[in-house]
Amino acid sequence: MASAAEPFAQTSRPTSPRRLSMSADLNPAYFALVMATGIVSIASFLLGWLWIARVLLGLNVIFFVVLAALSVLRIARHRDRILADLLDHNRCVGFFTTVAGTCVLGSQFWVILHLRPMAALLWCLGIVLWAVFTYTIFTGLTVKVEKPPLARGINGGWLVAVVATQSVSVLGSQMAAGFARPDGVLFFSLVMWLGGGMLYVWIISLIFYRYTFFTLDPSDLSPPYWINMGAMAISTLAGDMLILAGGDSPLLQSLMPFLKGFTLFFWATASWWIPMLIILGVWRHVYRRFPLTYDPLYWGAVFPLGMYTACTLQLSRAVSVPYLAAFAGAFLWVALTAWTVTFVGLVRRLLPR
Repeated sequence: MASAAEPFAQTSRPTSPRRLSMSADLNPAYFALVMATGIVSIASFLLGWLWIARVLLGLNVIFFVVLAALSVLRIARHRDRILADLLDHNRCVGFFTTVAGTCVLGSQFWVILHLRPMAALLWCLGIVLWAVFTYTIFTGLTVKVEKPPLARGINGGWLVAVVATQSVSVLGSQMAAGFARPDGVLFFSLVMWLGGGMLYVWIISLIFYRYTFFTLDPSDLSPPYWINMGAMAISTLAGDMLILAGGDSPLLQSLMPFLKGFTLFFWATASWWIPMLIILGVWRHVYRRFPLTYDPLYWGAVFPLGMYTACTLQLSRAVSVPYLAAFAGAFLWVALTAWTVTFVGLVRRLLPR
């Protein structure tokens, strides 16, 4: 029986030339590479590690361009495979990494280089991609006739839908002050933040039910389960940005106690997940001896680590709790280590054998 560990999984398909197979079999979740690299870069910049931030920005532009080119080639030549992915409960949610990767790259351009035109262009693209994928994927999954049982159809990767929604909110709040109507942009960002929180409640309820009432094999605990934490971390960052930009919106000023309360709630939930996920990781790889080898899905585990660093640092500013900044600085080492190890795995995978 197929395992629930198939989120974003590569399906073995016959391939011919290598270049063709790279586009035909492109994992829909591979934009998690852009997400992870982008947020680690931003966290490094916020903590003063400027050269690391800029190097990662340069790499991320290359990653984004290559993945975008492969995606366009896939649309042109392999639309049947895209349609199959869109209707697959495990693979379809990987497309949301495209939205999050686009907006995180936009945040890099804004935070590190202050290139407003590029950041605004990526934000608009992210909004369009969010609308297309959200209503295409959830409509398709709703009306399809044959559906998998819950144990095989739900996984942590589903929470990338939350990450995508909140990434749009974050970038909008960051750039709002430069628009003619910043209050309108902030209202839109507020709506996206609240909508992302709603999605998290719905999806995490199913995931937690799957955790506690179905048997878990080591293969079921694939890296996207770290998005259980990452979705709350980016929700925290989105709340931070709304709080810090609140002076440009009378509505946000009136909601400030609510914003701060829920942002702290999101951060507390993200923090709760970290020990749980570490324990489950030890159970998977040490106790059950599941092999630890490179998989593109591991970028979905790097992203939450970088996001938790960034959201904690910004939370310390948003709610005036300065000692959290030191905690964020220590956590950055974890995020950088995870990124480096995963990147080495990627390079080794790409090298000819």
